[in-house]
Amino acid sequence: MNITSLKDMYIAELQEARSFESMLKGTLKEMSDKASNPELQKAFREHSEATAEHQRLVEGLISAQAASVDEHTDQGIEALTTETKKMASFTEGGALRDAGLIASAQRIEHYEIAVYGTLASYAKALGLKNDAQILNGILEEEKDTDLILSDIAEGNITPTIVEAESR
Repeated sequence: MNITSLKDMYIAELQEARSFESMLKGTLKEMSDKASNPELQKAFREHSEATAEHQRLVEGLISAQAASVDEHTDQGIEALTTETKKMASFTEGGALRDAGLIASAQRIEHYEIAVYGTLASYAKALGLKNDAQILNGILEEEKDTDLILSDIAEGNITPTIVEAESR
């Protein structure tokens, strides 16, 4: 696809978002399986369900533009998920691995926040009000997930590690 207009850029970015949402469903399940903290496991499972819904919504936006949903593969998320798996393999189970999983998940969330913020801005500029509303909704869910992960890390995981290491 040659990108020669903002609309072309918008469609290409939507296709990238669909790609990463597809990849993240499996990654989040793996992260839930590797986490030891029940609250973190639940957060990953719930976000996996939200991710499936985000993928469905983005596919609908792409279809409304008469474009192919499978045209692009997001390489940024591929790299981030590879790093997530590597981090999990470097740490033994328990709170330390959970901290690494949260750090990896937040890198992914920040990537998604950047993408959805940009997409919502493009949709607004293109006069696609419904698209902008949907994309802003996804953006807010990604921001909420980031806050949930911070709360789990700060309220439970990090203090547990510090306490164990100070003994």
